[in-house]
Amino acid sequence: MAEISSNRARIIIRKTLKKGKEMSLKPLSVVILDAGGHVKAFEREDGAAPGRFAIAHGKAYGAVMLGMPGSAQMARAEQQAYFMNAVNGVYGGQVVPVPGGILVHDKRGNVIGAVGVTGDTSDNDVIAGMAGLEAAGLEGAS
Repeated sequence: MAEISSNRARIIIRKTLKKGKEMSLKPLSVVILDAGGHVKAFEREDGAAPGRFAIAHGKAYGAVMLGMPGSAQMARAEQQAYFMNAVNGVYGGQVVPVPGGILVHDKRGNVIGAVGVTGDTSDNDVIAGMAGLEAAGLEGAS
């Protein structure tokens, strides 16, 4: 199985933050996780709240652990709150089921990790994160 290299992780972060600046978004925080949910890279822009790491991580962690992007997790939470409550119990409260958790696939469709973006609206977080993935030559499900 392929993985997100350290170089690609840095590209994703750099281009995500660049897109955020182009869109005049609030300061962003971006985390890249591998397929096992381990942090490959993280950056918090100047001015971003210090607690943003946990939010970015929770968005990405939910995506990779459940195999579904943040938007699908949010829909599931709205339809079956008990399920997402149980999931958060299993994962120690680490899942943040909202858009901004982007599942990353290789060209064959295998999950190779996730990106978590936070700082602006969840929809804008997704737009910025998808720009980062595209720049790194990876595919994402948001």
